Amino acid sequence: MPRSLVIVESPAKAKTIGKYLGKNYTVKASLGHVKDLPKKTLGVKLTNFEATYKVIPGKEKVLKELKEAAAKVQSIYLAADPDREGEAICQHLAEELGGDQREVFRVLFNEITENAIKAAFQHPCAVDAHKVDAQQARRVLDRLVGYKISPLLWDKVRRGLSAGRVQTVALRIIVEREREIREFLREEYWNLTANLSAQLPPAFIAKAIKLNDEKFKITNETEAMALVERLQSAEYLVENVGKKQKKVAPAAPFITSSMQQEAARKLRLPVARAMSLAQKLYEGVEIGAEGGVGLITYMRTDSPRVSDQALSDVRAYIEHLYGKPYLPANPIAYRGRKSAQDAHEAIRPTSVERTPEALAPFLSRDELRLYTLIWRRFVASQMNPALFDETTIDIKAEPCVFRTVGSVQTFDGFLKIYQVTRDETEAEEDSADMLPEVSVGEKLSLNQLTPQQKFTEPPPRYSEAMLVKALEEKGIGRPSTYATILSVIQNREYVVKNEGRFHPTETGEVVTDLLLGSFGDIFDYDYTARMEEQLDEIEEGKERWTETMKRFWTRFSKDLDLAEEKMPAIKREEIETDEVCDKCSKKMVIKWGRFGRFLACSGYPECKSTRELANKENGASTPAALPEGIEELSCSKCGRPMVLKRGRYGEFLACSGYPDCKTTVKIVGKGEKAQIKADVPLEEKCPLCQEHLVLKQGRFGEYTACRKYPECKFIKLKLTGVRCPNGDGDIAERKSRRGKVFFSCSNYPECNFVLWKKPVPTPCPQCGRPYMLERFTKKKGMTHICDNPECKHEIPAGEETLVLGQR
Repeated sequence: MPRSLVIVESPAKAKTIGKYLGKNYTVKASLGHVKDLPKKTLGVKLTNFEATYKVIPGKEKVLKELKEAAAKVQSIYLAADPDREGEAICQHLAEELGGDQREVFRVLFNEITENAIKAAFQHPCAVDAHKVDAQQARRVLDRLVGYKISPLLWDKVRRGLSAGRVQTVALRIIVEREREIREFLREEYWNLTANLSAQLPPAFIAKAIKLNDEKFKITNETEAMALVERLQSAEYLVENVGKKQKKVAPAAPFITSSMQQEAARKLRLPVARAMSLAQKLYEGVEIGAEGGVGLITYMRTDSPRVSDQALSDVRAYIEHLYGKPYLPANPIAYRGRKSAQDAHEAIRPTSVERTPEALAPFLSRDELRLYTLIWRRFVASQMNPALFDETTIDIKAEPCVFRTVGSVQTFDGFLKIYQVTRDETEAEEDSADMLPEVSVGEKLSLNQLTPQQKFTEPPPRYSEAMLVKALEEKGIGRPSTYATILSVIQNREYVVKNEGRFHPTETGEVVTDLLLGSFGDIFDYDYTARMEEQLDEIEEGKERWTETMKRFWTRFSKDLDLAEEKMPAIKREEIETDEVCDKCSKKMVIKWGRFGRFLACSGYPECKSTRELANKENGASTPAALPEGIEELSCSKCGRPMVLKRGRYGEFLACSGYPDCKTTVKIVGKGEKAQIKADVPLEEKCPLCQEHLVLKQGRFGEYTACRKYPECKFIKLKLTGVRCPNGDGDIAERKSRRGKVFFSCSNYPECNFVLWKKPVPTPCPQCGRPYMLERFTKKKGMTHICDNPECKHEIPAGEETLVLGQR
């Protein structure tokens, strides 16, 4: 009988660890946090900041099972992740499961390998109270901001909005960038290049860098053409030749933020997806006969430190595979940021011998891509720099100086396995591969002068990688929270992502302005960064968490009192316009709705006419311009023009006769690729009104409905061919409000029979149940499984006929 209980967060982690510990240990999963602040109350006393934690709804069964397992053992080992959240999970589990009867230990490991696990269990420790305090401080801070400000936004703007201590600052970054772009004034400028030949080949191109001994600057065509004419007769003499060896050093192994950025840039993986994949690689993947193996070290880290053993292993691997020229004389040590916590290592493979090629049969496509990135970055970080011979030639041609730079790689070094990606905000250097041998004073021949008109560009909108970099540089949040921040601001409809770039919605801009107007000190960049430093100080035992809370609450409570009194109530504002209602001739007013400002008749509710406010800068109601790929369209029902509208799920065309005519047409794609998905008539007729059915485009894809929909509510169900076991209906495919596919009785809601896997009309060969369910796994492929809890028989898809014939 096991003498010890080990508790981790996830079943995958439990499975991997369990095989290393042996039969004296039972390993179970808590499935994340088991306790949290209550959902419906603040849960924090504002006098002393004492927090009330409750068992999370739905976790009662998990906690009951853990208590039953704990009652049978002598000791409990808490093995949650080695960070603040993991420490808080361990603290709550210790409170629920500990007692006089048994000892409770904390075990810490940075990687899930046999050596690391056994070493951790040989040196158990206690739960770190300082780390628990730091997590509790962050949780209470976030609860106070969210719980106190969100109701203000519900009252002033609309329900469903929220504020967050860090999410609002991230939103501010995006909004401020958008306003920079709007206010940006493009300026004309001209570049000038000369195609030149020396006594030796090849010809090369040089760019003008100086004019009259100052930085080259020409702002119009007249100046450019006059200069070109003057330079046609100028003498081109080599003024300076510079040669040097340039070293390009490898980048440090990944920390969380650099992994997120590089996965976004190189693999096009969203931050949340990259972190989810990294979690799987850390917790363990089935590797053939080896079973579950943790493939990378812990993925929430801001330290580039690497253990001595890992350095020794990777250096031996580099020397063996690539040879001594690629191996530095000594291991390369990388320095982290000043605020970096050095408790964890960098993100690296747990064994450099597990190459991406060897793991390819066992990993999914994205798992393999991310593992390859991590493996290559780590190996490259301990290789010699790449070497380039760089030549710079300056050419004097009155009144200009031209320059060309040539770069030739002489040693590939770390570039043999890892290519560096350039950040989108970094300027690209003009560089030629080969330049001719020239000497100072040599006269060159002019082949061609090329003036090129250019315009200055506004700063780019943030991609996920750029936003993560901006948050890190400003010290906002921690890399482990970035995925959640990016998800929240999108889910709250504060921003939308268009072609990989964040655009603030009107709601996002309004919320930002209101919050900065009333809580500018709380959502200040420096203050938010300083708060992160204070959380680090709490973790290090340098600061009491309640003292941090007192200082915050003193400042925050004053802002709250002023905001309740002075924050503008946007949703109750009505701004008069000169527009006239085309139905009742009354004046139109600008109101605030769920998707931003719009024009509404001042005669509401007697007249419910509304109109999109396309030009929101000046209140004009000119219809918004159609996307480039779409021509003007008339309503198929009433013949009136279709106009562009914007809703929660993007742009669509709607009849200008709304609300009398409610015809809409979906738009898919963006810009030149935009196209409409019009209804496709079908031969089949509606059983309710005898109109023809049409194939329509909805929020979650195609569906078949009456041509008169929504006047006629008939929607044709997508039947599976399986009869409902609870009545006389058929099982049909449906989609939830969030777009998830499920299967339910055609008599829903009278019959509430539901399945979450697709049923097939094949009886179970074991128990005779009239249907089986489709299930797909990487290991077994597509199978059919019986959902009878007493049977659970499973057979490969396609073998039902054979099995039934054998019976």
